[in-house]
Amino acid sequence: MDRYVALLRGVNISGKNRVPMPELRQYCEELGFSDTVTFLNSGNIVFSSEEKREEELAGTVRNMIAERFGLDVPVFVIRQADLVKILDAAPQWWGTEDKSIYDNLIFVMPPSGSAHICEAIGAPSEGLEQIEVYDERTIFWSFDRKRYAKANWWKQTASDGIAGSLTIRTANTVRKAAEL
Repeated sequence: MDRYVALLRGVNISGKNRVPMPELRQYCEELGFSDTVTFLNSGNIVFSSEEKREEELAGTVRNMIAERFGLDVPVFVIRQADLVKILDAAPQWWGTEDKSIYDNLIFVMPPSGSAHICEAIGAPSEGLEQIEVYDERTIFWSFDRKRYAKANWWKQTASDGIAGSLTIRTANTVRKAAEL
């Protein structure tokens, strides 16, 4: 049985798409997932499952959320062991103690890929942000906290054409997901 991390996109933001985490955890257990943990209020689930196909797990969680909460939200699922490998390969500039920089990990929803996201968004703003593509579904991204509004990726990741193709988590959130 493998351990997985599911990331829900766009739940519990400013009172929209409300998904209570205790109920979400209960419904995940009803799906047959075990050792289910939710953390933070932004739709982060860690669980164990016999199912080996991440896209199948994402579809199962997405369908459950639609049925139980009446919401159609994108769901990204990754094996926890793969998330640990990604974090181990982080570039030196990412995830540091420098509080002037905000570090994120972008997870790209299938069928989209990292190359498509990079092409659609364009180059990061020099001196304001950095990106590094890890693989087809993961991009390291950091930006200057004080000047974030001028950063190209900051503006573009929330645009209509891109937002539904990715979900973003902070370095601290993905580290916690890797540990649970």
